[in-house]
Amino acid sequence: MLEIRHKMLHDGTSIQAAYDEFYQTTEIQHRDSFYLWLLELLAPQPGVRLLDIACGQGRLIQLAARQGIVAIGLDFAFEGMYKGARHTPEAHWVVSDGQCVPLPDASVDCIMNIGSLEHYDDPLQGMREIARLLKKDGRACILLPNAFGLFGNIRRVWQTGEIFDDQQPRQRYATRRTWEAMLTHSGLTIERLVPYSEVNLPRTTTDLLWVLKHPQKFIRLIIAALTPINLANHFIFICRPASHPKTPTYYPMFPIA
Repeated sequence: MLEIRHKMLHDGTSIQAAYDEFYQTTEIQHRDSFYLWLLELLAPQPGVRLLDIACGQGRLIQLAARQGIVAIGLDFAFEGMYKGARHTPEAHWVVSDGQCVPLPDASVDCIMNIGSLEHYDDPLQGMREIARLLKKDGRACILLPNAFGLFGNIRRVWQTGEIFDDQQPRQRYATRRTWEAMLTHSGLTIERLVPYSEVNLPRTTTDLLWVLKHPQKFIRLIIAALTPINLANHFIFICRPASHPKTPTYYPMFPIA
C-alpha cells in the first residue's frame, strides 16, 4: 500500500481540521452523470434510506433526494457539507466521523462511500462501520483507488517519476487484491466489481454537451473499456454484509491483526 501524508498532519493538525481548511479553498465534485451512474449501480427505490459516508459537498445526496430517496449525507468536514446542505434542506445532514457513525446497527438500505476510505485514519474501521450499518439485504457502493491505474499512477510515474497527489491531507493507494482483502475481513461480501477510469456515459443534457465539446472523452471511454480490470484507475465494489464474517488473518500486503 502506498501512502501520502501532508505536512499539516505531521504538524499535529487533526484530520477534521485539515479538511475544514481544505474545503475553504478547494472543491471536490464530479459531473452529475457520475453520481447518477453510481445511483444506478445500487438502484435504490424511492423511500429507502441511503447514507453517503464522507459525502463532501453532498451532490450525490442532492440528486438522490430528488428521486424520492431518504438521503443522508455524513461528513466530519462542516465546510464542505454546508455547501450542499444549504441548497437541499429536504435531505438529512450529519456532521460525524465515518469511523464512528451515530446510527444503529442494520439501519441503512444503501451506503455510498466514494473515494474516501483511503483518506481515513483507519480504513478498516471505516469498512467495519459500513458492514455494521447495512441491513441484512442492504448494499454498499465503495470506490477505491488503484495503486497501478493505467491512466492514473502508471502514467503519472512515467511522466513525472512520482505518484499522483490530490493534495488531500492523507491519500492511500492499493491493488485490487489488497482492497478486496480489507473489505472481506471487515465483514463485507463483494458481489460485483466495476472498473472506473474516470469516464462514463453522460446522463444529463448538460453533460452530453460537455462531452461533445471534449471528444477525447469518447476515445478515453473506448480505451477504458479495453483496459484490463487490474489496471483501472479505480475499483467500485458493490458489497453486502457477510452472513458469516471471516476471522481476520494475516495478509502480506496489508497486515490484519
